[in-house]
This record gives sequence, C-alpha cells and structure tokens, in this order.
Amino acid sequence: MKKIILASILMLGLVTVNAQNVTLNVNLKPIQTLVVSPSLKVVNLTYATTDDYKNGVSSINTDQLSIYSTGGFQVRVKSASATMLNGGKIIDANTIQIKATAGSDAINGAQYTQNVQLSNTDATLVTSTKGGVDKKISIEYKGAGANTYIDNYVPGQNPTVYTTELTYTIVSQ
Repeated sequence: MKKIILASILMLGLVTVNAQNVTLNVNLKPIQTLVVSPSLKVVNLTYATTDDYKNGVSSINTDQLSIYSTGGFQVRVKSASATMLNGGKIIDANTIQIKATAGSDAINGAQYTQNVQLSNTDATLVTSTKGGVDKKISIEYKGAGANTYIDNYVPGQNPTVYTTELTYTIVSQ
C-alpha cells in the first residue's frame, strides 16, 4: 500500500501545470460635454428705466450650463465679435460682464472666475482639477451702468436690440 501511495505521489509530482496569461486593459478616453439649458439659450438685458441706464442691469441664469467631464477641465466663453452693431451704432462686447457661480449640483473644488469682461477671445470662467457628472454652473450677465448706452437707442426701433452669439467651450486640463 505504501508503494501505491508513493507511486501516486511521484506521478502527481511529475504532472506539469500548463497556465496561460491574459492581458486586460481598461482604456479610458477623455470625455467632456457642455450643454446649455434649452430654456436659457436667449438672455435679455433690458434697459427700461433711468435707474437701469444709471446702475446697469443683470440677468442671473441658474443652472444655465451642465457639464460632464472624465477629469479636470476648464469652461470658457467668447463672443462672436468684439462689438455689437445696430443702425450704425456700436456697443462694445467688453461692456458686458459675466460671472460664473456654482449651480444646484456644484463641482467639488472648482474655481469660479468673477466678472469676466466679454470678448471675442476665450476667457476662462470655471477651472476644476476633478471631473464630474451632470454638474451645474450658473451664469450672471451684467450690462454696463453709468449711462454707458445712453446714446445707443435707434429712433423708430422699440426696443433697439444689439445681439452677439456667445460660445461656451469645455476643454480638458
């Protein structure tokens, strides 16, 4: 019996184990999306009283932007042009200030830039070293006071409208 057990142990010891390796890769590609709330795609700064011209007007757009980012990012804004024209009169885009703040679902640790002057070159509004899913950013637009637009009304127009398109972008960081 001892010989059978010894023979079995020797036979098992001579059996070789044949193993195969598999390499598993997890490939993470960067994704950044930025969506403007459909109900907040048009922003109006309306000057209707003497106080409006004197003090300026603002429009706060809560949760105007929603972002999804797989890592750190920046949100930037720029105007289509440096000026807005109507009837031969001009309003400089840089007389409009934009302020970004945390929305209802804030980005942890984000830095929000205050009082960015609108320009036809990119200006950074939000910087974050971390990503996020469906995070919200609120935007406030403030038109100039100090009677800056006092001579920009065009007779026969009610109201006189100056328009520019804003482009918001998100870039990885």
